[in-house]
Amino acid sequence: MWIADKWKDYEVIDCSRGEKLERWGKYLLVRPDPQVIWDTPRSHRGWKRPNAHYHRSERGGGQWQFFDLPEQWSIGYTTAAGGFLTFQLKPFSFKHTGLFPEQAVNWDWFSALISRKVQQQTQRTGNAAGADSPARPIKVLNLFAYTGGATLAAASAGAAVTHVDASKGMVTWARENAKSSGLEEAPIRWIVDDCMKFVEREARRGNVYDGIIMDPPSYGRGPKGEIWKIEDAIHPLIKACTAILAPEPLFFLINSYTTGLQPAVLSYMMNTEITRRFGGHVQAQEVGLPVTQSGLVLPCGCSGRWEA
Repeated sequence: MWIADKWKDYEVIDCSRGEKLERWGKYLLVRPDPQVIWDTPRSHRGWKRPNAHYHRSERGGGQWQFFDLPEQWSIGYTTAAGGFLTFQLKPFSFKHTGLFPEQAVNWDWFSALISRKVQQQTQRTGNAAGADSPARPIKVLNLFAYTGGATLAAASAGAAVTHVDASKGMVTWARENAKSSGLEEAPIRWIVDDCMKFVEREARRGNVYDGIIMDPPSYGRGPKGEIWKIEDAIHPLIKACTAILAPEPLFFLINSYTTGLQPAVLSYMMNTEITRRFGGHVQAQEVGLPVTQSGLVLPCGCSGRWEA
């Protein structure tokens, strides 16, 4: 399991009876988590005095109960490549705050790859006799990019990033995070579009990327009502993405929060479509967050990583 254990501004304090107690900066939140099927004692005082509690409804959905929580606040994270990222958080529907902290373990992985590649290119350019032109930028495509955690991690490591999400509101939020992180002027393209259609257009244009990140939802709709169902759409999307990978790509990352897409399934698809064409190797594992009270790890989906 890959564990996101480098956070200073976030922690899972405890989890029990379908909920988790989290610290986001200086604020404590209680939110539902379907993975938490165990019943353990809730001894931490934060269970009784959180700043906000999201209550799930038996009819689906749910609502927040606020005690002492601002409309918006921020937390920070330092990646393995040394980039300090600042995220604007706010509670909104479906229990979310605008960030998936477990993904920090993936940010560290690919930001280190990008940073190392940038340094290698800089050294080669500097050593070349009479070389005046800068090294070619490392191009990264982030699909289903949400509020931009992966986009900012890649950009802070030195990549030129194309950020694609079907929600205009999420892209606006991601741009706020970029500004908060001092990356307002970074080479980031902000695109509101259906991810599959965007990939197909990029293939027709002949555009290629050194790294691709995708964090697809289990179910969703595009900007024009296009239906996305991950079981039906993920393999065709992976296959389409191979057409826009550079001849010598650097990495490919897929995240899944869908029960049916286990690590072995991600590994099989990536080996079939990417490794057979570009070589390299695939690793796929669960992703998790450490739980302070128990010393155990809370599972939070899985990821598949291809690396050259």
